Amino acid sequence: MNLNSAMEGSDYIIKRIDTDDEEMNAFLFSLGCYAGEPITVVSRLRGGCVVSIKDSRYTIDTHLASAIEI
Repeated sequence: MNLNSAMEGSDYIIKRIDTDDEEMNAFLFSLGCYAGEPITVVSRLRGGCVVSIKDSRYTIDTHLASAIEI
């Protein structure tokens, strides 16, 4: 299941980042988004969602969210 399918307000553990794009992988890693990290979907937006990672909130678009396997 990827982050686009996650329920709002639920906590998940990131299983892996499913992308061949090294820039996207590096960007997500810089946010603290990597395997084993907890992630929470705070709210849904039209073009993506707001997530909480390591006490910080980020807006993630649907393309990035589809690469995050939970």
